[in-house]
Formats: sequence, structure tokens, C-alpha cells
Amino acid sequence: MRIEYDIKLGFKDVMIRPKRSTLKSRSQVSLQREFQFLHSKTKWQGIPIMAANMDTVGTFEMALALSQKGLFTAIHKHYSVTDWNVFSSNAPEGIENYIAISTGTGAQDAEKLAEIFSFNPHFKFICIDVANGYSEHFVDFVKHTRTQYPDKVIIAGNVVTGEMVEELLLAGADIIKVGIGPGSVCTTRVKTGVGYPQLSAIIECADAAHGLGGHIISDGGCTIPGDVAKAFGAGADFVMLGGMLAGHEESGGELIEDNGKHYKQFYGMSSNTAMDKHVGGVAEYRASEGKTVKVPYKGKVDHTLLDILGGIRSTCTYVGASRLKELTKRTTFIRVAEQENQVYSKE
Repeated sequence: MRIEYDIKLGFKDVMIRPKRSTLKSRSQVSLQREFQFLHSKTKWQGIPIMAANMDTVGTFEMALALSQKGLFTAIHKHYSVTDWNVFSSNAPEGIENYIAISTGTGAQDAEKLAEIFSFNPHFKFICIDVANGYSEHFVDFVKHTRTQYPDKVIIAGNVVTGEMVEELLLAGADIIKVGIGPGSVCTTRVKTGVGYPQLSAIIECADAAHGLGGHIISDGGCTIPGDVAKAFGAGADFVMLGGMLAGHEESGGELIEDNGKHYKQFYGMSSNTAMDKHVGGVAEYRASEGKTVKVPYKGKVDHTLLDILGGIRSTCTYVGASRLKELTKRTTFIRVAEQENQVYSKE
């Protein structure tokens, strides 16, 4: 046993210090990024915000809506091969630049991935997703997938430490998903005591990844547009959102009416709800590590996207970054004890 005494920080622990700027308007800020990935050498251009690969968020409908604005969706892994083929047959040209096919690490997962690519060889992104990216089996699966698909962009996670980011990049991943326990419907930290404050995880993992020419995704913990800006300021190349994109027309989850108000169901992918739905329940050897909530119905996701993107543009004007790429270089975090005046937060 050992104790690390260095302070680790989450989004709530900091704010971004403003700096002098020559920008006159938010309209002068470009949120477009262009990346070339480490192993596949694929070039990508767009706004690097991702819908999470949860079945209540990472839907085909969400992908269609987000791709129109140049945003990305990691499609959840519970669609069938037939579902994928139907979607591909009707999807607009260029959609392959803004979606990833998610997969687990079992033999059946590998077979399903191969079937999807046999019909859709033009798809470019694979998201290998597990809750705990620290196992040798996971690293071996990443290596095997790289060998099998040398030209595909491989996203792998989740981890929260620099050494594991480096190992996964060396194993063949292009982009590492960073985050254990910060999600709004994740209870991993409660059930296991394991986790890492998200802002510090981003800073440390980005440093490790960029040293090798890789990229990272901040996955989890964002509840407001300011958190998304902080994630980019800390060095994240992409920011993945779950709860902020839940509850929309394009989101998955059952639509519920309660006392005349409409809600959509939102749950973690290790929750009782998800495991009952997809694997016949929670296995005897494990515990549920997610919760199920009702999110007020928000209508089309376009309105939420405008709010998020507008907030990030505003952040950039406060620190003088004309491009999203410049934000991390222009960011100085200050430690704080409060974030907002909440005197009118409850009506």
C-alpha cells in the first residue's frame, strides 16, 4: 500500500483565468480541428465533441444529427449487424467520418465487428470499449484488432493514467478514452472506491499521449458547457458527452410521462437496467455499477448543441484563442472553492 499526496482535481475545483484578447466577437472563433492519427494515418476534420457509446445516447439518430454539424458519435455496441447494414444503406454520404463502431473484447464481439465491416468496408473508426482498460486481455485485443484492421482508427479505453495510455498506444490504438467513474449515471467510485478526478486524468493522459503522437478523449464528468471547455483547456483532443446529450428526441431510452411532464430514461451501461436489457441481468459474481434516472425531455438536440458550442466559443474569446487548437495553450487554471452563485438555483 502507498499514498500519493499530490492533489488531483476535477472540473469543479478550477476555473479558467481570463486573458487579454484581440477577438471582437465569438463569431471569430473556429471550433474545427484537424488530426492525423498515429497508426492508421487517417486524417480527420470536424468539431471534436462525441456522443458517448451508451444505448441512450450513441444512437443512429444522434449520429445523423451530430454529423450535420461536424460532430462525432460513438455508436453503441448493441445494434445488430442487420441494423448496421440498414443504417449504412440509408445514411448520407460522408457519415463514415463521424461515427465509430463500438465493440467489446469477446470472441463474438470480434466476429460481429468483422461482419459489419464486410458489408461496410468504408467505415473508418472502431471503439473498443470496456470499463477497465487495465487488463492484459484488453491490451491483447487492441493488438489483435490493429493487426486485423491496419487502416482503421482504433479508439480504446477506459483508463486514467499516463503509463496505460502509453501502453495502449504502443499496442496499436490511435485514440485513448480517459475516465473512470466521473459519469453522471456511473457508480463505479461508490461501489469500488476506484477512480481519478477527471481534470487531472486529462492533463496527465494528454501529456503521455501527445508525447507519442497519440490523442485522447475526455469521457465523462461534463455537466455544463464550461466543463467541456475545461476539458479542452486541460489538453483533451476530443470530449465525449453522455448526460448532456441524454433526454433528446434523438436519444435512446423510453419516453415517460409523469404528472403531465415528459422524461426520457437514461442509465449507465453497467446498471441493472442495461444488463437486464442486454445480457439477461446482473451476473452473480458482480455488482451493478450504474444507475437509472429520468431526464426531462429536451426536444431536438440541435438546441443543446448550440448552447454547448456557444459556450466554448465564449471561453475562447475570454482567453484570446481564435481557434480551439489554441485553447490549451491559452488556459491557466485557478483553484477555487466555488463555481457559481446559486441563490436562485432552486425555484
